[in-house]
Amino acid sequence: MPDNHLIINREKIRPGEHKVVNFDIASLPTRTSISLPVHIYRADKPGPVLLLTGGLHGDEINGVEIIRRMIDSEDLIPDAGTVIAIPIVNIYGFIQNSRGLPDGKDINRSFPGLKKGGSLAKLLAYTLMKNIIPHIDYGIDFHTGGASRSNYPQIRVDLTNEKALELAKAFQPPIIINSRPIPKSFRSASYREGKNILVYETGESLRFDEFGISEAVNGTLRVMNFLDMKKTKCRSQETQIYNNSSWIRSSYAGLFSPAIRLGDSFKKKQLLGYINGAYGELHSKILAPKEGRVIGLNYCPVVNKGDAIIHYSYN
Repeated sequence: MPDNHLIINREKIRPGEHKVVNFDIASLPTRTSISLPVHIYRADKPGPVLLLTGGLHGDEINGVEIIRRMIDSEDLIPDAGTVIAIPIVNIYGFIQNSRGLPDGKDINRSFPGLKKGGSLAKLLAYTLMKNIIPHIDYGIDFHTGGASRSNYPQIRVDLTNEKALELAKAFQPPIIINSRPIPKSFRSASYREGKNILVYETGESLRFDEFGISEAVNGTLRVMNFLDMKKTKCRSQETQIYNNSSWIRSSYAGLFSPAIRLGDSFKKKQLLGYINGAYGELHSKILAPKEGRVIGLNYCPVVNKGDAIIHYSYN
């Protein structure tokens, strides 16, 4: 595709232009139209096309804020190439403060989607795959931990994918974790089309994580610098790469009290927290099964037996 000829949803975006293209997805039961706004920033100079997406899950607002801040600060305006930014993919979930769609479907398990005859999630997935993915070279998809579960800033990438790993290293997050693409996910479907999407995780749903938001903004600018899209002065930082990750699950029902924080490293058999009985009859220690680093933490004190409470990475 010649760089001077970009048409998305029948709208032509010329070099040097910023345009917002709206996709009409469907309407609410009240007949209120719901559209998907897509910001497109083109430089006069040719270069790569970078996609930034947030709010694939409607309650994961850190990604929305990351892209919003970069739009507001004009950091997304490239010196070369094109940036396509979609702050809120799941408009329906965002309105309802919920992860999925009104029918409970998860967009990130609905790719590559269907044009018609399927769920609303598959329609949204199809819209992205049909109208956006063919135009891009690379992407960063911003995510957040689930309800009451917070993630330390991290990039999840398949370490065997050399190009994706190169981009992840250029981002320079605090942590890079080996993660194979999940079937029917956005990353998996895009990879099958020859496009590498990085998955960035930080914080928990319906809460801003200022540290993680700042890391994401700086990391995105580093990627743009690496791709020769924009010269930046973001400070370099060390990244730790881990081959594995696992959850520690509660052995008892009770009240979880962590003794570590997100991002902490720990040694084997180190005290990580307690499970206490609500009536004082239980006081169980949680010891580290091996050396690792905390990348996710359950902030809900009330847990049942088998609940995931500490997510950790290790080599």
